[in-house]
Amino acid sequence: MVKASSGYTLPVWVAAAACAAVRALDRGEEGPAAPFEGLQALELLEPPGVQQVPVEAAAPIGPGRALGISRCDPGAGLDLTRGLAVWVVASWIQPSPADAACFVLEPGEGVGVHGASGDLCASAYARAVLEANLRPLVGAGRAVRLRLVLPEGRALALRTSNAAFGVVDGLALIGTQAEVQRSAAPDQLQACLAALAARTATAGFAGDLVLVIGENGLDLAPSLGLPGELLLKAGNWLGPVLVAAGEAGVCRLLLFGYHGKLIKLAGGIFHTHHHLADGRAEVLTALAALEGLSGAALARLHAAATVEAALSELAASDPALAQRLERRIATAIEQRSMAYLARYGSFPMIVGAALFDRRRQLRVCGPQGQKLLEAFRHPLG
Repeated sequence: MVKASSGYTLPVWVAAAACAAVRALDRGEEGPAAPFEGLQALELLEPPGVQQVPVEAAAPIGPGRALGISRCDPGAGLDLTRGLAVWVVASWIQPSPADAACFVLEPGEGVGVHGASGDLCASAYARAVLEANLRPLVGAGRAVRLRLVLPEGRALALRTSNAAFGVVDGLALIGTQAEVQRSAAPDQLQACLAALAARTATAGFAGDLVLVIGENGLDLAPSLGLPGELLLKAGNWLGPVLVAAGEAGVCRLLLFGYHGKLIKLAGGIFHTHHHLADGRAEVLTALAALEGLSGAALARLHAAATVEAALSELAASDPALAQRLERRIATAIEQRSMAYLARYGSFPMIVGAALFDRRRQLRVCGPQGQKLLEAFRHPLG
């Protein structure tokens, strides 16, 4: 059994509630319910090992249906999922082909879906941890429908960047591992630095690195042709990671992230968690003023709810100016990153920037970013 060093991501709490619901479904069919078990033994997969995860309740709720309830505990630190109730309603369905998943996951109230398709937004890890833990319970020749409900999910989603990536109606079931990573905490920085050290120490390391900011960037990068072996996920401690990359011998580094996040670097803000520093509106309007925007138009830009909204509004009224401003943002990110590095030493490292938007489309590259993107997409040899 593994010992958790932090709280768990949302997929783990969903898996716990789902397993409890399926067990209650079996109890309901077998007659009088057995005593409720408040802990579910889950295989976490990432990291490997079994951990006891608490659930609040589980019981049959009608013929062929059962409900399992867990409550998110993300551990210490700020996290909007703290105390979030997770409801999973389980019911038997006709089995799928033998090689298919043993469950069908349906979005209920408060669960995020892709706006374009209506499909539930769930990471590969979320589905894998469900499959690993449900398969022994469901058994051969059976399958189960799981309807997921997050009663507070719709309201909480308004405090996230979900909508910026096309996810609507609630919280996305994302996460690539069991334990919560603290993007603003020192231990998250140490984990990133350790991963960087391991990457640069390998025999095949050629000096190239793509520093990806956030889960959405990590998912998008391969679709743009960026090789997986170059990708390193970074949290909010971008300044120290840049310096560590230079010290470790990285020669070409591409910053790849959402423009609403990376714009902070254009203002010299190298710790990007919003609890510690923001300034996005101020950086955006300063750069827009340098491009010639003034008066009421500049005030509207500053008042926009997000960087995405500000750029979209500007593009509607003056497309050419909006394009120039986006290029200036990307160029400023590169220039300020190089200036930041120069404060800590002399490193033969080129830094480029590639920014994507809420539609998960590549939006703009800086001069160096364009060169690095093409070089990394089409390596020699």
